[in-house]
Amino acid sequence: MVLSQVKEILNAQVIAGEQFIGCEVCTACGSDLMSDVLAFVKEQGILLTGLVNAQVVRTAEMMDIKVIVFVRGKVPNDEMVRMAIQKEMVLMSTGFPMYIACGKLYNAGLIPGE
Repeated sequence: MVLSQVKEILNAQVIAGEQFIGCEVCTACGSDLMSDVLAFVKEQGILLTGLVNAQVVRTAEMMDIKVIVFVRGKVPNDEMVRMAIQKEMVLMSTGFPMYIACGKLYNAGLIPGE
């Protein structure tokens, strides 16, 4: 699935990494616990989270995840945006809660990243 489709499906705002919106992703993971992301995510794809702190970007970098979607209308702070730009990551924000956002992506054919 192309990131522009993810943006459309989730009615999301791109906060950083607009130049990568044509990239493809194959999997997604939803979690507010970065320890779960570290322990269970095996395939790189999209991380959906309601957690808004620098640790999210650091965890995504460690797991080679290039796309973070913040749910529930959460918006990353300037430090997180700077980190993401430096790491060539895409940051998006959607007003949907995590359950709905994950369900919409799953229904559109994006598989879990397990």
